[in-house]
Amino acid sequence: MDRTNSPQPRRGAKARGPYAVGDERRRRILDVAVEHFAKWGFHASSLARIAKDVGVTQGGLLHHFRSKEDLLVSVLERSEEHDVEQFFSSGFDSAADCFLRMTDLVEYNSRRPGRTRMFNVLVGESSDPAHPAHAFFARRYEAVNARLSATLRGAVDSGELLPDTDCMATAHEVLAVMDGHQLQWALAPDSVDMAERVRTYLDRLYQAISTTGAPLPSTK
Repeated sequence: MDRTNSPQPRRGAKARGPYAVGDERRRRILDVAVEHFAKWGFHASSLARIAKDVGVTQGGLLHHFRSKEDLLVSVLERSEEHDVEQFFSSGFDSAADCFLRMTDLVEYNSRRPGRTRMFNVLVGESSDPAHPAHAFFARRYEAVNARLSATLRGAVDSGELLPDTDCMATAHEVLAVMDGHQLQWALAPDSVDMAERVRTYLDRLYQAISTTGAPLPSTK
């Protein structure tokens, strides 16, 4: 079919007909895959079970995703892109701004237990270099550490943070604390206030490394 004279959809217009159905089915597959990966991890999850819960055949699922590995990476990339767009699409005004946005992300994660538990499970599994998510998480941690340490270095240069702040070590520490609280929350969500614990830690850290010793600004 010659598409050169076919009418093109308006930019920003909602998909219609079979395209809308296909997009919705793809989203449904991704959502169900999150639940399965969170419950069973990657290796014990089954494309056949995911397809059954979506209400499609395994062949129908493979029409959207070439393999279980492709589905896993698509789930992780979609989640990461959403978080970046939601919380980190713009640069940080200061180290304080960065820490506050991180607490917003943690609070948001506490409201989406399926995706957060999936993250915990897959991070643990992906320590094996042969795991299909190993490269994704290695790149992710490298990129997040680099951006956070660069933000802290900028805050040192601006006079917001103390000149002897070890920016790279602090960035690694922040991510370790966030991941640790996330694991504790996953085990006992009713007794662990993940967002409050992370905010308390970041507030204490900020007072220790800021030149004024002031706490983080209140967002209330």
